[in-house]
Amino acid sequence: MKLILRADVDALGRLGDIVTVKPGYGRNYLIPQGLAKPATKANLKAFELERRKLQEQADSLRAQAEGLAAKIAATPVDIEVRVGEGDKLYGSVTSINIGDAMEAAGVNIDRRKIILSDPIRSLGEYDIEIRLHPDVRGELKLTVSRHGGPIVEDIEEPVEEKAEAVEESVENAADAETEEA
Repeated sequence: MKLILRADVDALGRLGDIVTVKPGYGRNYLIPQGLAKPATKANLKAFELERRKLQEQADSLRAQAEGLAAKIAATPVDIEVRVGEGDKLYGSVTSINIGDAMEAAGVNIDRRKIILSDPIRSLGEYDIEIRLHPDVRGELKLTVSRHGGPIVEDIEEPVEEKAEAVEESVENAADAETEEA
């Protein structure tokens, strides 16, 4: 089935392209969504008249996406999470958490546009890609930090002190036994 695209479609084509697709995809998705029209002579003539208006709309959407990308780049996001031993997160940070944190920072974005290959499972700083438009991608600076801020004292020092104290008490107990005998 040959169709004229009325909008940019990921992995298919750009506005005005004539593409060949399977009939079900064209009839059940592209045409009802208003993304394409059948490629007939009458539709080709009508599309040429409509093309300028559609191109202006597409350019407007792209400009909005570029503005949003600049706003995202200027807004770093910090997510505080609870961690256990060895700084392992309880659970993970997903696109839902990132979307909520962005909304709290004043940037509203659809969480489905946030691209995460895997959920975040450790503390640190991350560059998250956000697909705002087929041609525009934003980059978010995300910091995943410990809930309540960083730990002031190291955990290992008290453990070492306790180990030394236990060793001393064992030595004292051994000395006490040899004196009694």
